[in-house]
Amino acid sequence: MKHRIRTSTIAVLVLLLAITAGPTQAQRIEEKPTALAMVGDAFLARPLLLGATVVGSVVHTVALPFSAIGGNADEVGDTLVVGPAKATFVRCLGCTVSGRNINEVVNPDDD
Repeated sequence: MKHRIRTSTIAVLVLLLAITAGPTQAQRIEEKPTALAMVGDAFLARPLLLGATVVGSVVHTVALPFSAIGGNADEVGDTLVVGPAKATFVRCLGCTVSGRNINEVVNPDDD
């Protein structure tokens, strides 16, 4: 039973990482978070948002037949899975808005 739960959890996390847009397609933001905001984000907000993403994925999976019948499966997925996943994986550390920090280091060859 533990093996099945572990396998399911890993599969959900891999799926979430695959469906998120990633930092390359995020909007650029102009925020300058403080050190306290970064520490709080790293140790408090990110683990909670990861938990919300996993719980939202489970709820979305359970509710998918009903939301598909209702015609709002995409909206439910965006609200329960994509929103928390973007806040967890795309948002810069300490920022309040999802997106990339405008002051990022860019390799001159990438431009």
